[in-house]
Amino acid sequence: MSLLPYRDNVGAVLFGPAGLVLVARRADLPNAEGAAGGWQLPQGGMDAGEDPAVAVFRELEEEIGTAKAEILAEHPRWLTYDLPPELVGKALGGKYRGQRQKWFALRFTGSDSDIRLDRDPHPEFDAWRWAPLAELPALAVAFKRAIYEDLAREFARFAR
Repeated sequence: MSLLPYRDNVGAVLFGPAGLVLVARRADLPNAEGAAGGWQLPQGGMDAGEDPAVAVFRELEEEIGTAKAEILAEHPRWLTYDLPPELVGKALGGKYRGQRQKWFALRFTGSDSDIRLDRDPHPEFDAWRWAPLAELPALAVAFKRAIYEDLAREFARFAR
């Protein structure tokens, strides 16, 4: 077990048309069209002392170019994952063993044209789409799959 701490992080399950959720393809994995881990939910690190509900809107703005959303629910627990041993000391700046995440379900209040991955000079994502919530676990890398399974259960009521 690593002695490194967890990095505090927020994540967004952004519900759009017909109860589908926004997933985005990682720009560093452009050939991973159907591979687990190629597509993920918007998420990102929190600043020291930052309120998670504030951080989730900041992360949406940074990662997908818009924060046009309203919070539907906050996951009742912080969820954690550990990086696989080969990534510890390399991923997340080499400073963390994994992440401690606060997840939110949000309703998208904008239109598809508001989603602009090109607003960041170094975008994390290069494509996005609307996907069924139940598809989330199959999209996740193995070490994040349990979190995506939890999110699919916890926020299922918003997918109707």
